Amino acid sequence: MHEKTAKSGRSPSLLSLEDATTDLLAEVPALARVATIETRQLFAMDSSDMHPSDWVELARDIHRSLDTYDGVVVIHGTDTMAYTASALALLLGPLPKPVVLTGAQRPLAEARTDARENLINASLVATLAIPEVTIAFASRVLRGVRATKRDAWAYDAFDSPNCEPLAKLGVDAAIAAHVRAARPLAAFDERIEPSVLAVRIFPGLEERLITGAVRAGVKGLVLEAYGTGNVPQQIGRSLIPAIEQARESNVPVVIVSQCLRGFVDLKRYACGAAAEAAGAISGGDMTPEAALAKLMIGLGRFGPGDALRDDFIKSAVGERS
Repeated sequence: MHEKTAKSGRSPSLLSLEDATTDLLAEVPALARVATIETRQLFAMDSSDMHPSDWVELARDIHRSLDTYDGVVVIHGTDTMAYTASALALLLGPLPKPVVLTGAQRPLAEARTDARENLINASLVATLAIPEVTIAFASRVLRGVRATKRDAWAYDAFDSPNCEPLAKLGVDAAIAAHVRAARPLAAFDERIEPSVLAVRIFPGLEERLITGAVRAGVKGLVLEAYGTGNVPQQIGRSLIPAIEQARESNVPVVIVSQCLRGFVDLKRYACGAAAEAAGAISGGDMTPEAALAKLMIGLGRFGPGDALRDDFIKSAVGERS
């Protein structure tokens, strides 16, 4: 299907294109000087329509492609890119080769697009010794399971608040020391439970809204709490009974922080300690995107019991410190 080019001296990367009508190499001829490129389209939709079943399909395709290619680049809309990056990292597990997500804030056909630079950088990263799921955007390479979209208008759209970039792409590619070592690819496990709800706690959030979700059949909850994991506990305003009811209904509750930087420490204050006593699981310094993906995948693989709780306090692919 492909031939290694003597000119570039690099083995091929695979790109999964959202726009099959775009002649990628014609639009970005410099890609041919980075790697031998093969493309195929898996989905034709806005990234806001992504679903956990699509994560599984994409992960499955990447998993079977890694034997053939030296790296994989996934072109993806920015709105849900951090969710997809987190899910791919956790579905695939430790990797022997790079899997790089990228996209753009402006379409490729526009004169002031950031797509060309992002595509070239992502393809370069797919040839480097960065065997992780990453997001390559605005000359930085972020650990995918630590990334979040921070800006809808700037070209520098993504950040990784609790994990320094894995690489910075200036005149040279400066690769950081905390890049994970390459590991053999494990058998693909596609089990996932999508019936998970994320709720941002805010002043006035009523307990009955959360308990109503539990009664409606939600299988897991991610609560975005204040600060280090604090939730309301004053009588008449407390969310602790909702966490207790979730536990009694065998619905795990994971707590992450609303703060971009920092981490959950449920023992630090009484509000967090009450949540932990009620059965909540600390998400540490995970992003909400990573916590949501890990809860879905953990429920699919382990169910809601102790194995899930034990899995959550571990770091499988660098998703938490």
